[in-house]
Amino acid sequence: MNENGNNSPDKGNKSKFRFNAYWLYGLLFLGLMGIFMMNDYASDKELDWTEFRTLAQEDVFEQIVVYNKKNVLEATVRDDRKQMVFKGEDVRTSTNPKVIVKIPSPDIFSDFYDKAVLEHHITTKVSFKEGDSTFWNILISLAPFIFIILISIFIMRRMAGGGGGGGVFNVGKSKAQLFDKDSHTKITFKDVAGLAEAKQEIEEIVSFLKNPNKYTELGGKIPKGALLVGPPGTGKTLLAKAVAGEANVPFFSLSGSDFVEMFVGVGASRVRDLFRQAKEKAPCIVFIDEIDAVGRARGRNVNLNGNDERENTLNQLLTEMDGFASNSGVIILAATNRADVLDKALLRAGRFDRQIHVELPDLNERKEIFGVHLRPIKVDLSVDTDFLARQTPGFSGADIANVCNEAALIAARNGKVYVQKEDFMNAVDRIVGGLEKRSRIMTEQERKAIAYHEAGHASLSWLLEHANPLVKVTIVPRGKALGAAWYLPEERQITIRGQLLDEICATLGGRAAEELFLDEISTGASNDLERVTKQAYAMVVYFGMSEKLQNLNYYDSTGQDWGFTKPYSEETARMIDEEVKNIINSQYGRAKSILSEYAEKHNRLAEKLLEAEVIYSEDMENIFGKRKWVSRSQEILEQKRRDKE
Repeated sequence: MNENGNNSPDKGNKSKFRFNAYWLYGLLFLGLMGIFMMNDYASDKELDWTEFRTLAQEDVFEQIVVYNKKNVLEATVRDDRKQMVFKGEDVRTSTNPKVIVKIPSPDIFSDFYDKAVLEHHITTKVSFKEGDSTFWNILISLAPFIFIILISIFIMRRMAGGGGGGGVFNVGKSKAQLFDKDSHTKITFKDVAGLAEAKQEIEEIVSFLKNPNKYTELGGKIPKGALLVGPPGTGKTLLAKAVAGEANVPFFSLSGSDFVEMFVGVGASRVRDLFRQAKEKAPCIVFIDEIDAVGRARGRNVNLNGNDERENTLNQLLTEMDGFASNSGVIILAATNRADVLDKALLRAGRFDRQIHVELPDLNERKEIFGVHLRPIKVDLSVDTDFLARQTPGFSGADIANVCNEAALIAARNGKVYVQKEDFMNAVDRIVGGLEKRSRIMTEQERKAIAYHEAGHASLSWLLEHANPLVKVTIVPRGKALGAAWYLPEERQITIRGQLLDEICATLGGRAAEELFLDEISTGASNDLERVTKQAYAMVVYFGMSEKLQNLNYYDSTGQDWGFTKPYSEETARMIDEEVKNIINSQYGRAKSILSEYAEKHNRLAEKLLEAEVIYSEDMENIFGKRKWVSRSQEILEQKRRDKE
């Protein structure tokens, strides 16, 4: 049995005749050259010097080209004198008939021509060239054909899309990349930080691949496919590779877009070839990344024919997944962040039997991920993974890897030997807010408006119970923002109405401070207004938190039932608008009231911000005193600080 698992004898050492597509181009080129030569030289005739002189004196020739180095001339015969030269021979009318003459020398021809002009008044045009131009004439004539052939080769190679040797003839072959136990660096679950629930759910697949008899003897069937669903950068691809590494089986990896091709039927052919290879390598894992590229729901654009090829590919994928035996040892893993657009037939039992949700990491998982990415980085004692994990809420594993790499680059740029806590904070600021733009020119009035605006946010976040406490605020422009503030958010599983109202109030603090202390409002609050409008609308329409529209939800999580009509009347729409306005206006008045009460402290904070450009939570404590409400995050940080002391 050979390595492919069949019993056919090994024919690798025997020479086999293989057809190459480029032979066609060679034959076509030779054929075109032969046709050109036949057409171009069928009417050429060789004359001796004596015959030529006689005909030339009769003004038979229209043009003569003399090649000095060859001692040869080429003369074109006039149309009305062809019979004098060829004397009844078959002359092709598609080309200009010519005669070739061997001359004694260019000087002798020149003397003869001058004498013929004087005595016989011939009008033949004469030109002299150094060599024979026949070769270049052939190339110039064949240039369009050569150009077309080269363009055809280029297009064929592009259409082949790297589908293996043989160019376009192998375009239907699968482009899956095979990783086996001997050909790649093994990745295991130890290399995947966090994702505890996802790893626990997928270990059953690993156990089946390692010991399939344990399940089949009891009549059990392992799921044919598992769909990894989650936001980008959460480690879906890494988790799939870890499954293959743990099971120590071959791993086919490809993207959903690899099935899509401009040729009709190529996608379905690649699906068939992929499953054929997988069956030969069984037990194995086939991983299709971004499966939504080929697995989108069918029939949504019935008026467009552009989806026909994709739908044919999806049909073939559905057939293959439902066609091979349940215990064949081929398991399909797929990943997507758009599970809502997948075809329902793809998600039914017997195909992708289960969905494994790979969510954004929580606090403890972010700490583990930082631990993995900090291994190759030289850090000093000031770096605390707990603090870094709390400063990066909502970050995915890819974002955390980017933070670690950016911090190392910042430390190296500043000539440091070790990466410090400050470098990580600058990296987070760089990723979240953008690059500092200290060169941006601002007037003193603009700086003051930004300082009072950011001080309004900082003051309310410190004074409100459910608002996120401030960590850092700056008036140095970053990215598109003229100022920015960073908070220490509390990660919650559910959010109460009071927390949402406090967040809206703190967000409106910048606009309220401008109106109270500067008597003018600016465009700097546009992003704040957008956020509070969306949050207030969500409270009314999605969460049922308004007084007039209690316990009502107008959101369809499936995205299919409502269609193009709103699930409420025009009267209800007016009520929704009024409720949103009431929530925002009441919190705006509340923000102004609190800032008026603490006006002196707010103004001190704004002046300090104008002076230092950057302030931290310690500066807030010096001005406002210790915060009354301590969040769980702050309690943990305070406890760690006391433990170090």
